[in-house]
Amino acid sequence: MYEPELQAALEAARLAGQAIGEAYARFQAIPDAHASISTEADRQSQEIILRSLQVRFPTDALCAEEQTATLAAATWTGSRLWIVDPIDGTRGFARKNGEFSVMIAFVAEGIIGVGVVLEPAHSRLTYAVRGGGCWKRDGDGAPVRCRVSDIGELTAATLTQSRSSVPGRVSRRVEALQPARVVETYSAGIKLALVARGEADIYANTYDAFHDWDICAGDILVQEAGGKVTGLHGEELRYGLPEAWQRQGLLATNGRLHAEALQRIAPLAG
Repeated sequence: MYEPELQAALEAARLAGQAIGEAYARFQAIPDAHASISTEADRQSQEIILRSLQVRFPTDALCAEEQTATLAAATWTGSRLWIVDPIDGTRGFARKNGEFSVMIAFVAEGIIGVGVVLEPAHSRLTYAVRGGGCWKRDGDGAPVRCRVSDIGELTAATLTQSRSSVPGRVSRRVEALQPARVVETYSAGIKLALVARGEADIYANTYDAFHDWDICAGDILVQEAGGKVTGLHGEELRYGLPEAWQRQGLLATNGRLHAEALQRIAPLAG
Protein backbone atom coordinates (compact mmCIF):
# COMPACT_ATOMS: atom_id res chain seq x y z
CA MET A 1 0.00 0.00 0.00
CA TYR A 2 2.83 2.40 0.85
CA GLU A 3 5.55 0.96 -1.38
CA PRO A 4 6.43 4.32 -3.05
CA GLU A 5 6.75 5.96 0.36
CA LEU A 6 8.88 3.08 1.65
CA GLN A 7 11.26 3.31 -1.28
CA ALA A 8 11.51 7.08 -0.83
CA ALA A 9 12.29 6.70 2.87
CA LEU A 10 14.91 4.02 2.23
CA GLU A 11 16.63 6.16 -0.40
CA ALA A 12 16.57 9.26 1.82
CA ALA A 13 18.05 7.24 4.69
CA ARG A 14 20.75 5.84 2.41
CA LEU A 15 21.78 9.30 1.24
CA ALA A 16 21.77 10.70 4.77
CA GLY A 17 23.67 7.70 6.10
CA GLN A 18 26.38 8.16 3.51
CA ALA A 19 26.84 11.83 4.43
CA ILE A 20 26.74 11.07 8.16
CA GLY A 21 29.37 8.37 7.73
CA GLU A 22 31.72 10.81 6.05
CA ALA A 23 31.13 13.43 8.75
CA TYR A 24 31.54 10.82 11.50
CA ALA A 25 34.93 9.77 10.15
CA ARG A 26 36.15 13.39 10.34
CA PHE A 27 34.47 14.29 13.63
CA GLN A 28 36.60 14.96 16.70
CA ALA A 29 35.00 13.11 19.62
CA ILE A 30 33.49 15.13 22.47
CA PRO A 31 33.72 12.77 25.49
CA ASP A 32 31.49 14.93 27.73
CA ALA A 33 28.80 15.71 25.10
CA HIS A 34 25.46 16.43 26.80
CA ALA A 35 21.93 15.37 25.89
CA SER A 36 20.98 18.62 24.12
CA ILE A 37 23.94 18.66 21.75
CA SER A 38 23.29 19.28 18.06
CA THR A 39 25.90 19.16 15.31
CA GLU A 40 26.27 20.38 11.76
CA ALA A 41 25.90 16.73 10.76
CA ASP A 42 22.35 16.75 12.21
CA ARG A 43 21.38 19.71 10.06
CA GLN A 44 23.10 18.38 6.94
CA SER A 45 21.40 15.00 7.36
CA GLN A 46 18.00 16.64 7.78
CA GLU A 47 18.37 18.75 4.65
CA ILE A 48 19.40 15.70 2.63
CA ILE A 49 16.40 13.72 3.86
CA LEU A 50 13.80 16.45 3.44
CA ARG A 51 14.99 17.47 -0.01
CA SER A 52 15.02 13.85 -1.15
CA LEU A 53 11.47 13.31 0.08
CA GLN A 54 10.25 16.55 -1.49
CA VAL A 55 11.45 15.47 -4.93
CA ARG A 56 8.97 12.59 -4.85
CA PHE A 57 6.24 14.10 -2.70
CA PRO A 58 6.43 17.90 -3.04
CA THR A 59 3.09 18.65 -1.34
CA ASP A 60 3.55 16.43 1.72
CA ALA A 61 3.95 18.02 5.15
CA LEU A 62 7.25 17.76 7.00
CA CYS A 63 7.96 17.45 10.73
CA ALA A 64 11.58 17.26 11.88
CA GLU A 65 13.86 18.08 14.79
CA GLU A 66 16.31 20.65 13.43
CA GLN A 67 15.56 24.19 12.29
CA THR A 68 16.68 24.07 8.67
CA ALA A 69 15.71 26.00 5.55
CA THR A 70 13.70 23.22 3.90
CA LEU A 71 11.68 22.61 7.06
CA ALA A 72 11.05 26.33 7.56
CA ALA A 73 9.57 26.61 4.06
CA ALA A 74 7.37 23.52 4.38
CA THR A 75 3.91 22.82 5.71
CA TRP A 76 4.33 21.24 9.14
CA THR A 77 1.03 19.36 9.46
CA GLY A 78 -1.27 17.62 7.01
CA SER A 79 -3.00 14.38 6.06
CA ARG A 80 0.30 13.16 4.57
CA LEU A 81 3.17 13.81 6.94
CA TRP A 82 6.85 12.84 7.09
CA ILE A 83 8.39 12.72 10.57
CA VAL A 84 12.19 12.81 10.67
CA ASP A 85 14.96 12.64 13.24
CA PRO A 86 18.13 13.17 11.19
CA ILE A 87 20.46 11.89 13.91
CA ASP A 88 18.72 10.29 16.87
CA GLY A 89 21.18 9.92 19.72
CA THR A 90 23.50 12.78 18.78
CA ARG A 91 25.46 12.13 21.98
CA GLY A 92 26.44 8.77 20.53
CA PHE A 93 27.62 10.55 17.38
CA ALA A 94 29.48 13.23 19.35
CA ARG A 95 31.11 10.72 21.69
CA LYS A 96 31.84 8.45 18.70
CA ASN A 97 30.52 5.27 20.28
CA GLY A 98 28.26 4.48 17.31
CA GLU A 99 24.99 4.76 19.24
CA PHE A 100 22.97 6.91 16.84
CA SER A 101 20.43 6.36 14.09
CA VAL A 102 18.52 8.01 11.26
CA MET A 103 14.74 7.82 11.73
CA ILE A 104 12.22 8.46 8.96
CA ALA A 105 8.47 7.82 9.24
CA PHE A 106 5.49 8.45 7.00
CA VAL A 107 2.07 9.09 8.56
CA ALA A 108 -1.21 9.12 6.58
CA GLU A 109 -4.34 10.46 8.28
CA GLY A 110 -2.69 9.97 11.66
CA ILE A 111 -1.68 6.33 11.01
CA ILE A 112 1.98 5.35 10.59
CA GLY A 113 2.46 3.79 7.16
CA VAL A 114 6.25 3.48 6.94
CA GLY A 115 9.18 3.49 9.35
CA VAL A 116 12.90 3.32 8.67
CA VAL A 117 15.69 3.20 11.26
CA LEU A 118 19.25 3.18 9.94
CA GLU A 119 22.31 2.75 12.18
CA PRO A 120 25.11 4.16 9.98
CA ALA A 121 28.02 3.26 12.25
CA HIS A 122 27.04 -0.41 12.25
CA SER A 123 25.41 -0.78 8.81
CA ARG A 124 22.16 -1.97 10.42
CA LEU A 125 18.89 -1.14 8.73
CA THR A 126 15.44 -1.96 10.14
CA TYR A 127 12.28 -0.94 8.29
CA ALA A 128 8.57 -1.65 8.14
CA VAL A 129 5.52 -0.85 6.04
CA ARG A 130 2.00 -1.19 7.40
CA GLY A 131 0.67 -4.63 6.61
CA GLY A 132 4.00 -5.70 5.10
CA GLY A 133 5.96 -6.73 8.17
CA CYS A 134 9.26 -5.60 9.65
CA TRP A 135 12.55 -6.31 7.92
CA LYS A 136 16.22 -6.03 8.77
CA ARG A 137 19.31 -5.80 6.61
CA ASP A 138 22.77 -5.90 8.13
CA GLY A 139 25.76 -4.88 6.06
CA ASP A 140 25.42 -6.00 2.45
CA GLY A 141 23.17 -8.94 3.31
CA ALA A 142 19.70 -9.58 1.93
CA PRO A 143 16.64 -8.33 3.85
CA VAL A 144 15.36 -10.77 6.46
CA ARG A 145 11.96 -10.57 8.10
CA CYS A 146 12.23 -9.99 11.82
CA ARG A 147 9.95 -10.80 14.73
CA VAL A 148 9.82 -9.83 18.37
CA SER A 149 10.95 -12.35 20.96
CA ASP A 150 8.72 -14.93 22.63
CA ILE A 151 9.92 -14.19 26.17
CA GLY A 152 6.93 -14.38 28.50
CA GLU A 153 8.39 -13.57 31.93
CA LEU A 154 9.82 -10.24 33.04
CA THR A 155 12.43 -12.08 35.09
CA ALA A 156 13.82 -13.48 31.82
CA ALA A 157 13.47 -10.27 29.81
CA THR A 158 16.01 -7.87 28.34
CA LEU A 159 15.25 -4.20 28.91
CA THR A 160 16.79 -1.54 26.72
CA GLN A 161 17.16 1.98 28.09
CA SER A 162 19.18 5.18 27.73
CA ARG A 163 22.63 5.44 29.21
CA SER A 164 22.60 6.89 32.71
CA SER A 165 24.44 10.12 33.44
CA VAL A 166 25.69 8.26 36.54
CA PRO A 167 27.20 4.95 35.39
CA GLY A 168 26.10 2.02 37.51
CA ARG A 169 23.04 3.76 38.93
CA VAL A 170 19.93 1.56 38.78
CA SER A 171 17.07 3.34 37.01
CA ARG A 172 13.51 3.43 38.31
CA ARG A 173 12.51 1.40 35.26
CA VAL A 174 14.88 -1.39 36.21
CA GLU A 175 13.67 -1.28 39.81
CA ALA A 176 10.06 -1.57 38.65
CA LEU A 177 10.49 -4.22 35.96
CA GLN A 178 13.33 -6.32 37.45
CA PRO A 179 14.56 -7.62 34.07
CA ALA A 180 17.24 -10.26 33.68
CA ARG A 181 19.42 -8.03 31.53
CA VAL A 182 19.79 -4.35 30.60
CA VAL A 183 21.13 -3.00 27.29
CA GLU A 184 21.90 0.73 27.16
CA THR A 185 22.16 3.01 24.14
CA TYR A 186 21.64 6.72 23.49
CA SER A 187 19.29 6.26 20.53
CA ALA A 188 15.55 5.61 20.91
CA GLY A 189 15.53 4.41 17.31
CA ILE A 190 18.07 1.73 18.17
CA LYS A 191 16.09 0.73 21.27
CA LEU A 192 12.89 0.25 19.28
CA ALA A 193 14.76 -1.62 16.56
CA LEU A 194 16.21 -3.93 19.21
CA VAL A 195 12.70 -4.82 20.37
CA ALA A 196 11.48 -5.32 16.80
CA ARG A 197 14.46 -7.56 16.00
CA GLY A 198 13.88 -9.69 19.09
CA GLU A 199 17.22 -8.59 20.56
CA ALA A 200 15.48 -6.88 23.49
CA ASP A 201 12.04 -7.43 24.96
CA ILE A 202 11.07 -4.09 26.54
CA TYR A 203 11.71 -0.39 26.05
CA ALA A 204 10.07 2.12 28.37
CA ASN A 205 10.35 5.90 27.94
CA THR A 206 9.14 7.63 31.11
CA TYR A 207 10.00 11.22 30.15
CA ASP A 208 7.22 13.75 30.81
CA ALA A 209 7.44 15.06 27.25
CA PHE A 210 9.28 14.29 24.04
CA HIS A 211 8.50 14.58 20.33
CA ASP A 212 7.05 12.54 17.48
CA TRP A 213 10.43 12.26 15.75
CA ASP A 214 11.89 10.52 18.82
CA ILE A 215 9.71 7.42 18.41
CA CYS A 216 7.49 7.44 15.31
CA ALA A 217 9.70 5.47 12.91
CA GLY A 218 10.51 2.90 15.59
CA ASP A 219 6.89 2.52 16.67
CA ILE A 220 5.80 0.79 13.46
CA LEU A 221 8.87 -1.46 13.50
CA VAL A 222 7.72 -3.01 16.77
CA GLN A 223 4.09 -3.25 15.68
CA GLU A 224 4.88 -4.90 12.35
CA ALA A 225 7.29 -7.30 14.07
CA GLY A 226 4.40 -8.54 16.23
CA GLY A 227 4.97 -6.43 19.32
CA LYS A 228 2.94 -3.74 21.04
CA VAL A 229 3.48 0.00 21.57
CA THR A 230 1.38 2.22 23.86
CA GLY A 231 1.63 5.06 26.31
CA LEU A 232 2.56 4.22 29.88
CA HIS A 233 -1.11 3.78 30.84
CA GLY A 234 -1.95 1.77 27.73
CA GLU A 235 -2.98 4.77 25.60
CA GLU A 236 -2.84 4.66 21.83
CA LEU A 237 -0.09 7.01 20.68
CA ARG A 238 -1.05 9.76 18.24
CA TYR A 239 1.18 11.57 15.77
CA GLY A 240 0.90 14.93 14.05
CA LEU A 241 -0.56 16.83 17.01
CA PRO A 242 0.36 20.52 17.54
CA GLU A 243 4.12 21.02 18.01
CA ALA A 244 4.60 17.24 17.65
CA TRP A 245 4.49 16.66 21.40
CA GLN A 246 4.26 13.22 23.02
CA ARG A 247 3.18 13.39 26.67
CA GLN A 248 1.98 9.86 27.42
CA GLY A 249 5.38 8.22 27.69
CA LEU A 250 6.02 5.03 25.75
CA LEU A 251 6.10 1.31 26.40
CA ALA A 252 7.23 -1.00 23.60
CA THR A 253 7.33 -4.75 24.23
CA ASN A 254 7.15 -8.08 22.50
CA GLY A 255 3.44 -8.09 23.34
CA ARG A 256 3.50 -11.01 25.74
CA LEU A 257 5.06 -8.85 28.45
CA HIS A 258 2.97 -5.75 27.84
CA ALA A 259 0.16 -6.11 30.41
CA GLU A 260 2.46 -6.94 33.32
CA ALA A 261 5.00 -4.31 32.29
CA LEU A 262 2.22 -1.69 32.16
CA GLN A 263 1.14 -2.55 35.69
CA ARG A 264 4.65 -2.10 36.99
CA ILE A 265 5.70 0.92 34.95
CA ALA A 266 2.51 3.04 35.07
CA PRO A 267 3.18 4.42 38.59
CA LEU A 268 6.37 6.01 37.27
CA ALA A 269 4.30 8.12 34.88
CA GLY A 270 2.15 9.63 37.61
